[in-house]
Amino acid sequence: MRLPFAALLTLLIAAGCAIGNGAVVKGAGPDDLLKLREGPGLDHKILIGLPDGTRLTRGACVTRAGKVWCRVFLTDRPNVSGYVSAEYLAHR
Repeated sequence: MRLPFAALLTLLIAAGCAIGNGAVVKGAGPDDLLKLREGPGLDHKILIGLPDGTRLTRGACVTRAGKVWCRVFLTDRPNVSGYVSAEYLAHR
């Protein structure tokens, strides 16, 4: 049985989204910030911007409109939480 590439990619990303895993923001770029949003998707309000290197604790991940979004908590300020695109998270 062959999985379509998109399904395989989603499985690989979701496998890396184990709850409680440490993560770090990677790939936003030197002149940009990863948007921490109220909910999973671009239509949700932006709470704050996170620069590359921000340490996070990953919560549950969901797929919306073909994109994987993870609930995250700032490691140094766990009362600050929201959703970010999983493509900008790296394991720490």
